[in-house]
Amino acid sequence: MPLETIVSPPPGPRRILAAAGTPYAVAAMVAFLFAASGPVAIILAVGARGGLAESDIASWIFAAFCLNSVISIAFTLAYRQPLVFLWSIPGAVLVGPALGHLAFAEVVGAFLATGVLMLLLGLSGWVRRAMDAVPMPIVMAMVAGVFLRFGVDLVLAFRDHPWIALPMTAAFAVLTALPRLSRVLPPLIGALIAGALAIGVLGAFKPPVAALLTLAAPTLYVPQFSWGAMVELVVPLAITVLAVQNAQGVAILAANGHQAPVNAITVACGVGSVVTGLFGAVSTCLTGPVSAVLSSAGETQRQYTGALFFCLLAVGFGVLAPFFTRLLLATPPAFIATLAGLAMLRVLQTAFTAAFGGRFSFGALICFLVTVADVPILQIGAPFWGLVFGLVVAWLLERGRAG
Repeated sequence: MPLETIVSPPPGPRRILAAAGTPYAVAAMVAFLFAASGPVAIILAVGARGGLAESDIASWIFAAFCLNSVISIAFTLAYRQPLVFLWSIPGAVLVGPALGHLAFAEVVGAFLATGVLMLLLGLSGWVRRAMDAVPMPIVMAMVAGVFLRFGVDLVLAFRDHPWIALPMTAAFAVLTALPRLSRVLPPLIGALIAGALAIGVLGAFKPPVAALLTLAAPTLYVPQFSWGAMVELVVPLAITVLAVQNAQGVAILAANGHQAPVNAITVACGVGSVVTGLFGAVSTCLTGPVSAVLSSAGETQRQYTGALFFCLLAVGFGVLAPFFTRLLLATPPAFIATLAGLAMLRVLQTAFTAAFGGRFSFGALICFLVTVADVPILQIGAPFWGLVFGLVVAWLLERGRAG
């Protein structure tokens, strides 16, 4: 079995406490605040646009935080590295259009199939071959295409509710321009606070009729396997996890002195995708931004303690998923649209740069246009066809060309 050797024996409670420290706890809190703000807003935006019920969204958030945290703790202790697994943001965005013509049970079936595919790739050791099979510019063009709507929704929020979008964007811009201050108060959190204050001043908060403070009661879904959902979602989901999310996370860990176990990470994503998918959560992946924060604090060999602390915070957030879901859904749509759009700006910029900055740029353009057009063919969503047409054009017209 090609899985990387674990660090033996695993650290006990005394050793973990001895290795822990203030820098790692602070990094964990900063990383958690990021994960619990913009990325959660994206889930809410996708769920609301796709017609999911409040209970479906709450179950998704519960599984994404709680169940993935259990996997994160296990692999963090096994490899003594900050290996935190959450959910694929590009994957969540991919699911949005699919919910327009697929039943949620079919989408859940695609989540499970994606998990099985990644599990097999991890156990076989073929992960790198699979990642190299699709040129990165084509993949990132698809990502740019599916993320574009969040940037557009951010602009539209200024038209629909400027007195919420403006202070949020201003707070984000000021904190981004002041790196020292942003280390204390991340820009997304500043935007969230500014938006909450604006909503309070405007009296735009509409509390739900049901009790606000409720503990999680996750839903176990019966998956439905259909060829349409398999073709439309499985390959794009696997590509975004392996080639976009995991590749980013592995690169970040390597830059900070960690030799990330690629095969084991893929296995973790496969197992996580199956387990969390049964509760309605999109595919599991190794986090990029969270890994960057956790692996930049203190000594390399002690950074795993920050990951463990992060997981404890994430479990608490997941247990209170219905509370946070109802709280955020009671805010004006412009608040969610602005928060999600701001969270996507840097990712969208990176996607455009990677798609059109080198080789296969014409194939990437075709992929981008097909994805943005959002026209399903044979009841299969546009992101899949964007990949197909982009690859065909790149193979026919750009094969063997230098960048």
